[in-house]
Formats: sequence, structure tokens, C-alpha cells
Amino acid sequence: MEEYALEELFVRGIEINYLYVCPTKLWFFTHGITMEQESEWVDLGKFLHEQRYENEEKEVLIGPIRIDFISRGDVIEVHEVKLGKRMERAHEMQALYYLYYLKKHGIKAKAILHYPKLNEKREVTLEGREREVEEAIVEVEVIKSSSKPPKPRKSKICRKCAYKELCWG
Repeated sequence: MEEYALEELFVRGIEINYLYVCPTKLWFFTHGITMEQESEWVDLGKFLHEQRYENEEKEVLIGPIRIDFISRGDVIEVHEVKLGKRMERAHEMQALYYLYYLKKHGIKAKAILHYPKLNEKREVTLEGREREVEEAIVEVEVIKSSSKPPKPRKSKICRKCAYKELCWG
């Protein structure tokens, strides 16, 4: 594996998420092949986000990360709104990446994952998990720099994936 200097990498939160959803999807996305605009699931997620948290400032952009919304108190809270828990690991890693990124810029925060359809939320903290995030960052960079996409692996999530025609069409 090639060596990467973490501070030189430019990774977006959605890329960390896609790493855990599907590396092939990550490669397509990072090479400018975006299919989300045709996904009814993405539209549903955006609708839910807009309706449920209408009083929050949305889509807070900090460097390469785009946070659903932030609340400020003793500790900054990063909030991510998700449709369901099927991809909970991807959601968690995306939130951890946000916390990692903010910490690298001197901001202490915690994250809250919201699942409004399930009426659930979950707190995520970075404590003791920085190495896990750093490994994910490097793995994203390896996939992004590859000349071709990783071979797709068929799974249940492929049925609802916006990219399914590219992999299986």
C-alpha cells in the first residue's frame, strides 16, 4: 500500500460513508459519476430532513465536510439525519470522521445520529477511535486513486442503490 500523509488528504464525509456502504459506489462517486439525483431514496431522505428539522440551519459546510446541522452549547453537537439504520456503520463512521476533522482543527464536538422514521437518535464520540478513522481515510484515498472501480459485490443494498445499473445493468 502506498503511504499517505493524513494531513494532505482531502476527504468528504460522504466518501467515508460510501466506503462502508460500497467501495464500488465510492469509486464511481469520486470519479464524477453521480447517480443520486435519480434515486427516490435520496429524495425521501432529503424530504424527511427538511420537514423534521425545519428550524435548524441546514447543510453546514466546514472545509470538505457538509454537516446536516449543528447545535452549540458547552460542546458543539454535530447532527446527521439518516433514513434508516441499515447502514448504521457507515453513518457512524461518517459522524466519527466529522468529529476527527473538527478535532484536527481544534474543535471539540460530539455527534448525534438521528433516525426520525424510527424516532431514535444515537450519540457518537471520537474517544479512542481516531486510528479507525485514519485507516478509513487512507482506504478512501486508495480507492479514489485507483484507475478502475473495485469489482462490485452483490448484496441486498444493491436493489435500492442509485448505481445498480452501472454495476449490474
